[in-house]
Amino acid sequence: MKQIIFLVTVLITSLTWAQDKNAKASIEVDGVCVMCKERIEKAAIRTKGVKSAVWAVDTHELKLIYDARKTDVSAISKKVAAVGHDTKGIKATEAQYNSVHPCCRYRDEAVQKDHEVENKGQDNR
Repeated sequence: MKQIIFLVTVLITSLTWAQDKNAKASIEVDGVCVMCKERIEKAAIRTKGVKSAVWAVDTHELKLIYDARKTDVSAISKKVAAVGHDTKGIKATEAQYNSVHPCCRYRDEAVQKDHEVENKGQDNR
């Protein structure tokens, strides 16, 4: 009986240690500009357990390093959606989306076109 209890204890301990304290993930997050970048990264980094969050304007990829014992991609996605940015898994509510600056309204085709023209102008410099 003592051996069984010991084995169960070892198994539970092993599973706890198996969770990665430096897990890496990448999620797609909608946005169009540097203001979006700041907002997205700030929301992600403020999630308990997130160690690094870097969002690329051109690819819409949010690269994360986080402690899997404290958080997961779903929780991080919820925090990002809460500040108005859609992820593949979680869409921001209309109220959350409408809270972003008018130039950051990535669902608006006119805003997307403005940022495309702006980015092409920067590439030619």
